[in-house]
Amino acid sequence: MMSTDVFASVYLIATIFFIFGLKGLSSPKTAIFGNNSAMLGMAIAVLMTLVHPDVKTYSWIYFGLAVGAIIGSILALRIQMKNMPQLVALLHSFVGLAAVLISIGTFLSHGDQIDSVTAIELSLGSAIGAITFTGSLVAFAKLQELMRSNPIIFKGQHFLNLLIGFAIILLCGKFCIYHDLNSLLVLTILSLLIGVLLIIPIGGADMPVVVSMLNSYSGWAASATGFTLSNYLLISTGALVGSSGAILSYIMCKAMNRSFISVILGGFGAEGAVDAGATAGKSVKSSVAEDAAFMMANAGKVIIVPGYGMAVAQAQHAVKELYESLHNKGVEVKFAIHPVAGRMPGHMNVLLAESDIPYDSVFELEEINGEFSSTDVCLILGANDVVNPAAKTNKTSPLYGMPILDAYKAKQVFVNKRSMKPGYAGVDNDLFYYENCSLIFGDAKGVVEHLVRAVNEA
Repeated sequence: MMSTDVFASVYLIATIFFIFGLKGLSSPKTAIFGNNSAMLGMAIAVLMTLVHPDVKTYSWIYFGLAVGAIIGSILALRIQMKNMPQLVALLHSFVGLAAVLISIGTFLSHGDQIDSVTAIELSLGSAIGAITFTGSLVAFAKLQELMRSNPIIFKGQHFLNLLIGFAIILLCGKFCIYHDLNSLLVLTILSLLIGVLLIIPIGGADMPVVVSMLNSYSGWAASATGFTLSNYLLISTGALVGSSGAILSYIMCKAMNRSFISVILGGFGAEGAVDAGATAGKSVKSSVAEDAAFMMANAGKVIIVPGYGMAVAQAQHAVKELYESLHNKGVEVKFAIHPVAGRMPGHMNVLLAESDIPYDSVFELEEINGEFSSTDVCLILGANDVVNPAAKTNKTSPLYGMPILDAYKAKQVFVNKRSMKPGYAGVDNDLFYYENCSLIFGDAKGVVEHLVRAVNEA
């Protein structure tokens, strides 16, 4: 039988692979290495857990592994990249639910044996897990458009959240002192409720930050569960996920000029009202693919801004063809990525990498924003909120203060949209009414394929 030290050493090795995984996933160039490192670490973790002496029977473990493998394989094969954000949110909810079930199950089976430290672990695991579970389900519903993406607010909302928060803290204290089941159940129910209340006031434009923050919550829930189960690997892995998710959320908040504390408390996204009359009576200029193709083929520099519309149409491979066609004509082509483009962090980077677009042609906001003024043509594919000048000029807009890609500064801007429907934040885009902007209506894949043919013929 292997000693405890052996298990701890192997778990440490698995943790190191997880760290390599996080490091690799920080860049598209090393993402495959990072993913493989994380998978290897997880394989080591699962195998060592299976041979742990505390495991007495394997029947339910095998059943769980089989069911999980089947569901995971089906999802991996069927999920489209455009639906990846909502899948991530849904997976976060599973982690939260697992933390709740383990906390309550541990108390039901060993309630008469727990001490104060264990009681703290159980109450924290159940509270954080419950918030993660329902919060992630709300995020999934908003991303999947099962509920409206606009902020849902009501009078006294923040005060109610404060009361529930204090009640949860008091119940955690009561449970740690008296170890009573009722306190654990009530604090879990209240945590489920506040998970919903924290996410419903978040607006659509801020949803990528919410997904990142829920990722952090799921990590802390897993870490709390690790303490409950005395599993060192779960503790360290959960801490890695929790801290990295929090750091990413902080970075994204800075990129969006949002308050990090407001993210945690679910307080941003509800302020401001849409200035519905700002563009009333104005008309947009529509164009055709041939016009855009002619200007792009004769341009010195073209910047392409991908957005969620590109993901929906699965147009990334057609975009690669457009990139190659323009490059062959001597046109300098660059891609501009906003930190919250799409509906989760890195969404657009993944799509461009999937179509083998060179990494050195893809630039983040702070790297490329200064180049728009010297750009001949900017092509926007399905992006709305991240290029909306209202974020700089309209103090009544929910987007106000969010850094945007300065696409409006290009000499000519072409925006591909399926309709005049506002972006995910539900805000009309002032850019559409600028003199240098023309709209090309249609599905992104069809429009880009049309552009490729027209560029090749130009």
